[in-house]
Amino acid sequence: MFFAEMKFEEAVYAKVREIPRGRVATYKEVAIAIGKDKAYRAVGNALNRNPHPKTVPCHRVVRSDLKIGGFSKGIRAKKKLLTEEGVKFDGKRVRPEFLFRFCHS
Repeated sequence: MFFAEMKFEEAVYAKVREIPRGRVATYKEVAIAIGKDKAYRAVGNALNRNPHPKTVPCHRVVRSDLKIGGFSKGIRAKKKLLTEEGVKFDGKRVRPEFLFRFCHS
């Protein structure tokens, strides 16, 4: 893995650690928060390779349309984890009031 790629992934993991329990952020919001506005697919790829699942809550990151999105352990497992944290759904989408917004500088 290239150094730049490692730095990108570590930035993603650090930002995702900021998402509080019971809230979600979008892949796009994570990308914007780390200064890589158009890198939302790369954020998803980094989270798919998450080597720190106990400390980087990648299940708290969802698609921009608030649908669950991917998860290495499957969508059911992701929804179960979010539900256990108190996140509510309207069908297949997270309810908007559970969306977390990072403070952008």
